[in-house]
Amino acid sequence: MIRVDISKAEAIAAVPRMTDGERFAVRQKLLAHPRSEWVGLPSVYGAEYVARLETAAARLRAQCGAVVIVGAGGSSLGARTLIDALAEDGAPEAYYCGDNLSGAYLEKLLVRLRGKDFGVVVSSKSGGTLETLAALRVLYAELRARYGASAPARVLCVTGDEPSALKRFADEYSCETFDIPANVGGRYSALTPAGLLPAAVFGVNIAEVLRGAASEAEPELSEAAFRYAEARNALYKAGFGTEIFASFEPCAERLGAWWRQLFGESEGKDGQGIFPATAAFTGDLHSMGQYIQDGRRDLFETVLRFSDARSALRVPASEFDDGLSPVALRRFAELNALAEEAVLDAHAAGGVPVIRITAAEPDGRGFGAAVYFFELACAYSCLSRGIDPFDQPGVEAYKIRIKQRLDI
Repeated sequence: MIRVDISKAEAIAAVPRMTDGERFAVRQKLLAHPRSEWVGLPSVYGAEYVARLETAAARLRAQCGAVVIVGAGGSSLGARTLIDALAEDGAPEAYYCGDNLSGAYLEKLLVRLRGKDFGVVVSSKSGGTLETLAALRVLYAELRARYGASAPARVLCVTGDEPSALKRFADEYSCETFDIPANVGGRYSALTPAGLLPAAVFGVNIAEVLRGAASEAEPELSEAAFRYAEARNALYKAGFGTEIFASFEPCAERLGAWWRQLFGESEGKDGQGIFPATAAFTGDLHSMGQYIQDGRRDLFETVLRFSDARSALRVPASEFDDGLSPVALRRFAELNALAEEAVLDAHAAGGVPVIRITAAEPDGRGFGAAVYFFELACAYSCLSRGIDPFDQPGVEAYKIRIKQRLDI
């Protein structure tokens, strides 16, 4: 389902291809890694498990006009990617917290929840994330004040299967709980209950998401992931140290935030790594277009496009002369595609290597395939450069210092 075009990158920097033996060795490194359980998940979660997720999600949705997703980093970004892009019409209102320590933000959230029946999906792989647990205290106190003994029925928990504060909370209040597999890190958990359960609450067809991911999971279909990894590493070696993830479809904007964490935490170690940045086109061309076109030549672009935006909307005809007569009655999808071609041609001509990734339609299968593709390509990128893609020592360093200052 995923295609990778590196022609606009190879025109600026050579992209050597690994031999079949080298690719096999990298793949074996991945499969042998103790934290690579996510590789097989798209085909492991069967119909029975999906039905359990959907049943819990439907129960919460039936009670609530609003649902708060509580989590930070990988425990939240995957879910938000699927919800923002795929939530069905008529789904509950979505709110997010647990990724900051701003009292003002939480106070405003409580104001917005006034008069609304609400529930909570809380997710933390470690079960001890400070921001998440603090926000959960605030929200659970509100739930208890409103609903009394029935408050636990409005909370779904997703966490690791090891003992933790969140696990104890779920046990204490008898909240329904779903486990993230022990050997799956937070940023690789979008296709576990951390991403799938919240998405199901908002009506996302998670069975289709998993089917899309499975389409990229077979060994013979990993050519695209390897080619993307090879292109990134070649450009990094040639001095291009910043990668901009961009799309001309707004539904992919949140996917960019998820992508940024995936690659930033996976390869930003030991004084090395490509700096991940994001842009939403064409909007950000009015703010970042100048820099991309004429700024420092140490950046490259990865542009995700979907094969069909599915919209038949056309530019209306008009008696008013606003200069758009030549495009009257043409589909917006056509205009968007032409704008993409023009922009990428201009950037490549200005010395910016461009990697173009084409996915299927922007539906559950398309997003499932894209998520799995990027996870696989990220692992290949790191392992072929000798980097462990699954640890995050820098993250732990700041967490330790915060907890020392708070004496917790």
